[in-house]
Amino acid sequence: MSQTVDRALSILPLLAQGPADLGQVAESLGVHKSTALRLLRTLHEHGLVHRQQDQRYRLGARLFALAQEAVENLDIREIAHPYLTALNERIGHTIHLAVYEEGEVLYIDKVESRYPVRMYSRIGRPVAITVAAVAKLLLADLPEGERRAVAMKLDYPPYTPRSTPNAAAFLKELATVREQGWATDLGGHEESINCVGAPIRGADGRVVAAMSVSAPNVVVTAEELLTLLPQVRRTADAISREYSGTAPTKDTA
Repeated sequence: MSQTVDRALSILPLLAQGPADLGQVAESLGVHKSTALRLLRTLHEHGLVHRQQDQRYRLGARLFALAQEAVENLDIREIAHPYLTALNERIGHTIHLAVYEEGEVLYIDKVESRYPVRMYSRIGRPVAITVAAVAKLLLADLPEGERRAVAMKLDYPPYTPRSTPNAAAFLKELATVREQGWATDLGGHEESINCVGAPIRGADGRVVAAMSVSAPNVVVTAEELLTLLPQVRRTADAISREYSGTAPTKDTA
């Protein structure tokens, strides 16, 4: 990266802390005021910074528009898929990616198990929202009022004896999930299937998707599946870093 570009880009995080005048910008960059002024003028021409009436500079509206456009065009499935595949290659079990949309939790990606016994879940189909680990992760991140409103509207089918029985129990579990940062479904939907999941977060810290690893009891026990939780969380964190733009390179470890 050229020195000029490096200096110009260094102005943006400075102004993210608040408006600054020419002298402050020059001092921060360690350059003469004339050099700082040229850089600011260039950024101003592109709408990335704005000069206020008090002659101080702040971040420009164009920068926020670009950031919003970039976020709207991010494809979490495209970003996450290589990480899900890499995890599947290491552990062999079924991996799901899900999002919360219009009152439903939907699978948007799936990497099949390498074992003969496989799950019948399908991409694009709704998840059993009151028991699935991915659903708990997504709903746990909702603001408290919205979380409670959603829980009160749901039906609570008794899929198995371990299914969530009612809204009070569901809200209690969501509070636990929110605090611990991971979730499970241990026979809540199908008695023979266990699942452990972790959240994927955006730059603002909010959960934008959730991933999970699922396996039947005939392949691994619930206790054995839980030992994979650190790998699941590391994978979710790696996806979060790339999605939010905080990782310079892809790390599928």
